[in-house]
Amino acid sequence: MSVPDLFKPLTLLHGPEMRNRFMMAPLTSQQSEHNGTASEFDQLWIQQLAQSGYALIQTSAATVEAGGIAFERQLGIHSDDHLPGLTRMATSIREGGALSAVQLHHAGHRATPQWGGIQSPASGKTISGVKAITTEEVERIRDSFIAAAKRAESAGFDGVSVHGAFGWILSEFLSPNLNDRTDKYGGSVENRARFTLEVIEGIRRACGPDFQIGWRLSIERYGLRLEELREITAEIFDRELIDYLDLALWDSAQVVREGTFKGKTLLSVFTELPRKGVRLGAAGKIYSGKRAAELLDEGCDFVLIARAGILQRDFPLQVKANPMYESPKMPVTAEYLRQGGLSERFIETMRGWQTFVRPGSL
Repeated sequence: MSVPDLFKPLTLLHGPEMRNRFMMAPLTSQQSEHNGTASEFDQLWIQQLAQSGYALIQTSAATVEAGGIAFERQLGIHSDDHLPGLTRMATSIREGGALSAVQLHHAGHRATPQWGGIQSPASGKTISGVKAITTEEVERIRDSFIAAAKRAESAGFDGVSVHGAFGWILSEFLSPNLNDRTDKYGGSVENRARFTLEVIEGIRRACGPDFQIGWRLSIERYGLRLEELREITAEIFDRELIDYLDLALWDSAQVVREGTFKGKTLLSVFTELPRKGVRLGAAGKIYSGKRAAELLDEGCDFVLIARAGILQRDFPLQVKANPMYESPKMPVTAEYLRQGGLSERFIETMRGWQTFVRPGSL
């Protein structure tokens, strides 16, 4: 395939099609209000993205419960009080011609008490002195994911993306290292995947027939087992439980170093699975039109733009105008980001990302 193929539309199992193959990844910006309400900075960021040529724009991770907070100034979707700001965001995205999704998030054992989070580990061994949550509490959090999806639908979003990556609560339950439960949510692969599947299935039942569901999955760290994740994903594909899989890779070209799939790219382990009508995309060091097009050749249906979209908000339009476009080299100055439209809150967040903001730049 070539760069022009990135601008072909893509149908999804539910709802309207993507107008091209560019999806804006969910990016933690920590610029919401302390109660989770979308701030004016959130609105300006979304307005910029809405005019930037993406086919689907995901919000940053939005908390499904007040106790699931991981970051200061994290976006919320756990209260109807969040609806006005979320509705405004969805409207901006729709007016720009893109599809929209809220990323649904709960931090689990990584919740931060400093910002109101309540550590909710799968296992009593995960955090010293903190008990594992009960079966009833798991079911309550499951229902909170579903209620948050209904809230997103009410706000006018086309769908949600269920955050199952990076050791947050759903990822935590998938990990045999972090989950040694003896109830129906622990033990076998089937039981450890139950929480994720019940969330996804519950959202499908609760929301309308055109509502879209994505699932974000990561493979590295937190004791996750590639072979198990492939097995779970194969079932989700076969049952067409989601509209799209978002593979959150640190590097989309990363090679498996050990185990059953040693020598293969992480991406190929999943692109080789039969996926019926489910679409698959990947994030991870996509800094040029050339690399984005290569990922279509490697079996992706779409690509997720993350850091490249912070460096240059309208990455898809840049690629469309110049197929040889490449992102600016990092680190960049804070002033560069400021001139590009990032708020001071967002810039401060990016200072915490290694090698992104030039040290000492004001």
